[in-house]
Amino acid sequence: MAKLVFGMNVSLDGYVDHDAFAPGPALFRHFVEQVRDLTGSLYGSRMYDIMRYWDDDSPAWSSEERDFAMAWRAQPKWVVSRTLTSFGPNASLVTGDLETAVRKLKTELDGEIEVAGTVLAHSLTALGLIDEYRLYLHPVVLGHGKPYFAGPQPRLRLTAHEPMGEDVIRLTYVPA
Repeated sequence: MAKLVFGMNVSLDGYVDHDAFAPGPALFRHFVEQVRDLTGSLYGSRMYDIMRYWDDDSPAWSSEERDFAMAWRAQPKWVVSRTLTSFGPNASLVTGDLETAVRKLKTELDGEIEVAGTVLAHSLTALGLIDEYRLYLHPVVLGHGKPYFAGPQPRLRLTAHEPMGEDVIRLTYVPA
């Protein structure tokens, strides 16, 4: 059975904003390896649209960025959207009831499925479907943006904490 994991970079005050701060080299390498190991990713429409950046090669990319793009393109992606009509490599639209579709993915697959997008994560949290939360806590205070938890916070239990380089710590929680 697959495990649903919601992990994102987050500021000290609880916001996610890919334009405000980015992973340093060590953390980026971690993300490359993580993407290679995923069973797949489940995206909300806005986050999928942001990540489509990796669909087309750029001559300005470093070798690490090319590695990430190749790993990202190779993995299955499921997109929850009412508006998107086109999808990149290995991506498909989640149709029908969200809970039924996600439970089916969890039952039919093994390994980790990444949840990407705060709104989608909120919906899946409300349905009790997220198995683990990974907060990559950066030493940045934003004071605004999208909150990591886009709605009522679930009761959580800390299971791990790990320095990730560049003053980032990964906090891992499971529902309590």
